[in-house]
Amino acid sequence: MSETVLITGASGFLGYHLILAALEKNLVVYAAVRKNSKVDHLKDLPVNYVFPDYNDIDKLAEILKENNIRYIIHAAGVTKAVKQRHYDDINAVNSVQLGKAAERLKCSLKKMVFISSLAAVGPAASLTEIITEETDPKPVTAYGRSKLLAERELKKLNIPLTILRPTAVYGPRDKDIFILLKTVSGGLDPYMGKIIQQLSFVHAADVADVAVLALLSVANDTYNISDGQCYGRYEFANLAKEILTRKAFRFHIPMPLIKVLAYFLETTNRWMNKPAIINREKLHELVAANWCCDINKAKRELNFNPKFSLKEGLEDSIKWYRKNNMLK
Repeated sequence: MSETVLITGASGFLGYHLILAALEKNLVVYAAVRKNSKVDHLKDLPVNYVFPDYNDIDKLAEILKENNIRYIIHAAGVTKAVKQRHYDDINAVNSVQLGKAAERLKCSLKKMVFISSLAAVGPAASLTEIITEETDPKPVTAYGRSKLLAERELKKLNIPLTILRPTAVYGPRDKDIFILLKTVSGGLDPYMGKIIQQLSFVHAADVADVAVLALLSVANDTYNISDGQCYGRYEFANLAKEILTRKAFRFHIPMPLIKVLAYFLETTNRWMNKPAIINREKLHELVAANWCCDINKAKRELNFNPKFSLKEGLEDSIKWYRKNNMLK
């Protein structure tokens, strides 16, 4: 009999890839979604739906027990919010509530995998350093701080736990990096200021694969996840232009102007109680000099072997966007 996995955030971009990876390993998938979540893209997949209330540990434990959940991949969370407490409530408190519910299962839970973020560590201090699992965490955004808080609180629980810290995740169905591809496709290649940057990326399918590998491993630790490469700040656009066969005008927007725009968006959106696409704090992540990370620990202990380089991943993503009439 196949064993069961609960995947939270299942209606989202990464959740879709997690479901595919779990099904590939013949796991019975329970997709945790909100009752108003859009799940049309999952209709042809053999998944079961549950609707967790993270405010009620008893009900969470009941869901886990009634469905004989043996594994959990917790990917639910928010990347944009108005205040720190909103990030903390959803990314940290909800994660701990689920962890506490799992703790009640005692020996029946085999593993919980928490999808954190490299933002929980923050960027490397210089261009010559590389982020490892031993790097002292210094997150530079509310999002990163909420993920770090979740990690620390989950570690206090008596559950088998693996924490994954993926860098910038992209792939089919993603909306954020799609905006960059759409911009390049439209003939523009903009940058914030004139700085040297080292960036890292990981395809969603690789994150999903390593999450399932972590479920089935005996390792209970924290792992950085990327495709194993470091990229200059222009490489993403250069590869996108090559694959799209487009020319794009490269230009640099002065940082003082960017900061004014971020302040304006932050202020106006606060009045409307909506998160801004860019705020002054988010700039610390976007213009950080170095997001390169070492994944040797994940390779060694989880048998992680990324399938997609950035070029291969962009080819895969652009093919999907074109097939779905989102790019020409």
